[in-house]
Amino acid sequence: MTTTKRGRPRGFDRDTALAQATSLFWQHGFEGTSIADLTSAMGISPPSLYAAFGDKRTLFHEVVERYGGTFGAFMDKALTEESDPRRGFARMLDEAALAYTDPSHPAGCLVITAATNYSKQTADVERDLRERRRANVRSFETRLEDARSRGSLGQDTDTRALAVYFAAVVQGMSQQARDGATAQELRRVAELAMTVWPPSDASS
Repeated sequence: MTTTKRGRPRGFDRDTALAQATSLFWQHGFEGTSIADLTSAMGISPPSLYAAFGDKRTLFHEVVERYGGTFGAFMDKALTEESDPRRGFARMLDEAALAYTDPSHPAGCLVITAATNYSKQTADVERDLRERRRANVRSFETRLEDARSRGSLGQDTDTRALAVYFAAVVQGMSQQARDGATAQELRRVAELAMTVWPPSDASS
């Protein structure tokens, strides 16, 4: 195979290779995906992989960043685009049901499942994903606090507990999708989850 000076094969498409790596990490997790798996799926040699992406951790970090801006972008988009906070969270859960069961890619959420199993050597990977999930909880809480300040939620609403609740629902939906739950089943879960939405002071 003819290569460039950096060991990268001619015709190498970085975006395509990154998409293939994303699919592998999404399906098998960080620990379950080897360099051999990656180079085979991406159609490149180990030197080409290192030249293009750095080591496995660096590649995984880029995959997670890419995932957040593509497959995982629906969460922030739903919460940002809907002016009514309840509609925003309802849309987020409904779109999670569809996204996590989409047959065009592995089931569930990469950020939730990619480091389920880890060793001492890869604990930093698990910590990074855990922090990303915690950041989602903080984002939920900020949005809920804003809704409370604007009167869309009652003043006695426990926004922290509600934020953790929504995160737990999202994570549970991801796992259920991995276990074979259908989009219809998860959309019903999303509907049921929204029944806990607290009333505003004006409606109580």
